[in-house]
Amino acid sequence: MTASRRAKVTGGVAELSRRRRLLVLAICCASIVVVVMDVSIVNVALPEMRRDLHASVPGLQWTVDAYTLVLAGFLVLAGSTADRVGRRRIFQVGLAVFGLGSLLCSLAPGVGWLVAARALQAVGGTMLNPVAMAIIVTVFPDRAERARAIGVFGAMSGLSLGLGPVLGGALVEGFGWRSIFWINVPIVAAAFVCAALFVPDSRAARARRFDPVGQALVVLVLGSLVYAIIESGRLGWTSPLILGLLAVAVLGVLGLLAYEPRRVDPLLELRLFRSVPFSSAIAMALFALCGFGAFLFVTTLYLQVVRGMPALVAGLCLLPAGLLIVALSPVTGRLVGGRGPRLPLVVSGAALAVGGGASLWLGPATPLPAVLATYLLFGLCLGTVNPPITNTAVSGMPASMAGVAASLASVGRQSGMALGIAISGTIVGPALAHGGTAFTSAARTVWWLELGLGLAILALGLLSTGRWAAGTAARAAALFDGVDGGGGRPSGDLLRR
Repeated sequence: MTASRRAKVTGGVAELSRRRRLLVLAICCASIVVVVMDVSIVNVALPEMRRDLHASVPGLQWTVDAYTLVLAGFLVLAGSTADRVGRRRIFQVGLAVFGLGSLLCSLAPGVGWLVAARALQAVGGTMLNPVAMAIIVTVFPDRAERARAIGVFGAMSGLSLGLGPVLGGALVEGFGWRSIFWINVPIVAAAFVCAALFVPDSRAARARRFDPVGQALVVLVLGSLVYAIIESGRLGWTSPLILGLLAVAVLGVLGLLAYEPRRVDPLLELRLFRSVPFSSAIAMALFALCGFGAFLFVTTLYLQVVRGMPALVAGLCLLPAGLLIVALSPVTGRLVGGRGPRLPLVVSGAALAVGGGASLWLGPATPLPAVLATYLLFGLCLGTVNPPITNTAVSGMPASMAGVAASLASVGRQSGMALGIAISGTIVGPALAHGGTAFTSAARTVWWLELGLGLAILALGLLSTGRWAAGTAARAAALFDGVDGGGGRPSGDLLRR
């Protein structure tokens, strides 16, 4: 290794060359591209999957939610495990498992096999998103530079969500729906090799122990809630099974609140939630991605089933929103680094609320320019919400908590996406077989939900960026001073080649 590429270690902080840091950032961005793209790229292929595999609407929901649900359920475990055994090692294992899951998805003979393969794919994805963020936090110790790097990382997430439908539409039209999974294999293979060559390994100075009870409770809560929502359309909310699942979810939450504070190393570090900015960031992540997940699910069905568009044309209709996300994410990252998160959060919440309100007037014959203009509002929401959420979640956190903090932000996103798809599918699913007017009438309930979520983000954005909120963040950070020195600097991390 040449001197320019060798890490210089000063006072426990690994100072990599700028070129090396940017290369590490590019490798991490490649991982987020495939993980996030497999949410939006699948949405545009749902109608063809439905025809080819004879899948029901709940089957389509599970095709997407099996992926997002596993991501949400095991992200915290992956982040804390990476902090303990080495981030590069877990990152590479995640790439390998994700590639294998993608290959099996492309070979699935039925919807049940596809859902199972999607779950395996997501197991690999849990080791990529939060671990990549922890790697970025470690190799970019300067606060302003880190904010810019997070902005680029967020832009890649937006790029994946925005371009996923376009790429998916082109692949579905040209090669069939199975091809949307083939594309992942060469990307993860290249990222695996580059990670071995260029990503320095790192781990938290203080290892956290595995929490099997906490992990089981998290999976139980998320699984029960999403299953109840998806199956409520078929069984009804008064079904004993649905009521039982909701009761299990509530008991699981109570179990987490009672059990986790008693552990030395809990899976969910509940003390972090004493910080109003941190807890608000998690809530806003859930609300924003719930809104965007519902938007993607309803919109792809609306464009292809109601308006009769081919998959590629439907994907192109989402391209302007995707490009807006890509353009705004790095700008928002710089704005957050220089002026704080308040303005982007207010803009994001307002955009989602206005987008939901404008969508109430969408019908089967709404002029296409009006439809595309409405979609731009959802792109504005996501393009301005990710960087402030991510930066708030990891800023000021102790080094030993970097993986856990990043994981919790990702849990909020993935949980929101899963809930958005589950809720919207339950609302519009029964109307799908009755034609365009019935579908758009049912979709109005989804758009009212979007409006409410936007107003909630706006309120939390104002609440979490005031002086009182900053005081709660300082008091929460002080709780960890005895763990690794506090202060949130990554200098306490062990970084080695």
